Amino acid sequence: MYSQSITREHRTAFLIALDRSGSMCEMIETPDGLRTKAEVVCDITNSLLFELIERARRHDGVRNYYDIAVIGYSGGGIEPLLGDKWFLPVSELTSLEPTITTRVVNRTTPDGKQTLHRLQSPAWITPNAEGETPMYELFCQIHSLVKEWCADPSHRESFPPVVFHITDGEASDCCREDLVALCRAIGEEATADGATLLLNSHLSSNTLQPRILFPNRIEELHENRYARVLYACSSEMPACFEEQIRHLRGDHAPGPFRGMSYNCSIRELVSLLNIGSISRPLL
Repeated sequence: MYSQSITREHRTAFLIALDRSGSMCEMIETPDGLRTKAEVVCDITNSLLFELIERARRHDGVRNYYDIAVIGYSGGGIEPLLGDKWFLPVSELTSLEPTITTRVVNRTTPDGKQTLHRLQSPAWITPNAEGETPMYELFCQIHSLVKEWCADPSHRESFPPVVFHITDGEASDCCREDLVALCRAIGEEATADGATLLLNSHLSSNTLQPRILFPNRIEELHENRYARVLYACSSEMPACFEEQIRHLRGDHAPGPFRGMSYNCSIRELVSLLNIGSISRPLL
């Protein structure tokens, strides 16, 4: 299980779900200073999209090793963020013309001097923050997408879909029990190589809350009610990822681990995404 290499004949699927509710306009500390959560999440997602394209690039062009969906949800509803389609083959993503964004950041040299650097990067999605958090509606759409993808006979032997969900709040359209049941239904959609993996990451602006990264037992969550909800909504990570997870956690904890993070740094959020997205070999 979870051993199928990613090839053009056995492509996989990545779904990135982004909370774009009003609270995502809150500021958080980053290595480049204070920025909104919405800006940070867009930067991370755009970087991941660029990396996925480059991972699929070969001498004959960009090969269709995976289908990609980026989904936004907010008071305005649920929407695909890469054009009109929910899923795009990675080769079609390259046909979309990204905006080139420019950002000026401070850097500290080894001798302590502050210098300004102008950074340019491609952006397929832009920040947005409005309204409530229709998380149940989001997961209903995700369930429909992964169910249809896994049912496609051409995907039967593929590495299963991986879903990344980044949020900073609780669902505004359901109770805990309904949300957990729906997430478990998503995890039951499977290929012959394994069940869909759902990773949840919560961004917090409260630096006093404990940091939680790939917990391996419910006790790690202390009495944090919402962290416990995310734990119940997140997939148990396959054994093939455990060595990388221990390296990221910086300990020798035993598995299995849950695919979630809470109140973690931007660096750790990037690592969380990378563990589930680029660790399978591309052939």
